[in-house]
Amino acid sequence: MPRVPRLGRELSPEQADVVALARRFAAEEIRPRAREVDEGDHVFPREIWAKAAKAGLTSFMIPEEYGGGGVTDLVTQCLVQEELCHGDISIGNLITSGGFFASPVLELGTPSQRERLLAPLAGDDPPLTALATTEPGVGSDAASITTRAERDGDHYVLTGQKTWISNAPFAEWFVVFATVAPGTRSKGVTAFVVHRDAPGFTVGAPMPKMGQRGIACAELFLDGVRVPVADRLGGEGQGFRGLMRTFDASRVLIAAACTGLSRAALDVSLAYAKEREQFGTPIIGHQAVAFRLADMAAKTDVSALLTRRAADLYDSGHPITEEAAIAKLTASENAVWCAWAAMQTFGGWGYSREFLVEKWLRDAKLEELEEGTSDIQRLIISRSLARS
Repeated sequence: MPRVPRLGRELSPEQADVVALARRFAAEEIRPRAREVDEGDHVFPREIWAKAAKAGLTSFMIPEEYGGGGVTDLVTQCLVQEELCHGDISIGNLITSGGFFASPVLELGTPSQRERLLAPLAGDDPPLTALATTEPGVGSDAASITTRAERDGDHYVLTGQKTWISNAPFAEWFVVFATVAPGTRSKGVTAFVVHRDAPGFTVGAPMPKMGQRGIACAELFLDGVRVPVADRLGGEGQGFRGLMRTFDASRVLIAAACTGLSRAALDVSLAYAKEREQFGTPIIGHQAVAFRLADMAAKTDVSALLTRRAADLYDSGHPITEEAAIAKLTASENAVWCAWAAMQTFGGWGYSREFLVEKWLRDAKLEELEEGTSDIQRLIISRSLARS
């Protein structure tokens, strides 16, 4: 039985149902396919995606009025994310990626835009979507976006380049962030919805990655892409606000994903330590192994508790930039450590591809880098401390 951190609060019946669904799907559909999906960077696990869509797991976070599951609170979203990523963090992140696209649409879009863009995500065959922020020279400092959007009558003309865009090789719709006023930093950042078939919009080849190969990434090239004014989300210069709100929530969801990976590493390590014998006894009886397992349990619980705190505050309407950074920083570094600890527990076998622990170590590393590196999270926290 997988170990689940006790958080001191009973789940509602609705929460318990969706969490149980995610847990079953992770065990029956995700974990058995994790190694297969890891075999190449160009693989889109379409069968798993289709089954997840049929189960409602690709759209559970979409509001009911657009046909989704209506799980709009971040606490429950994190609980589901954790369970899916306990199966495999790469596939789990793919399944919930529609929520990343939906967030700025919900934050900035008009009712008609929300209906047009979100209702298809809740269908039987939902399109894959992507959010395009990162540029070759712009990573964590999203205010310095250089992709330009110039007004031309009832259209905008977008020119620039994006990189490391998750889902890009297979996505149909993109939320692209560009600036309408170069040199003004956040004041010019504006969000646009772009279809992959738009003239001048080119998706590069899938990028080779160290881990999390279930999500394909690619560069985007925008060469005079004409976007109707009707496909601008919010007003000019409002994109940065929507982006920061999206990042606050997504960093907490990353922390939940990392908690799921840490739990998986602990579960398999504990089972292996009870079965594997050295010097005539199971290795769980060896102090070095037992203490390492204890540290894994402690780190996993810390990740879960910090994630819950940030999600609770978000759902209560509080600003959570600092708390999201703390949760993401701690949970991502704990996931890397727990994956490393699992490999140590397995010894030489952990380095082989017979077990998933070597994959989880590769997968975990990405979470210290995406949505702002660990250094950026520390910078956010230190600046918040300086203002207090």
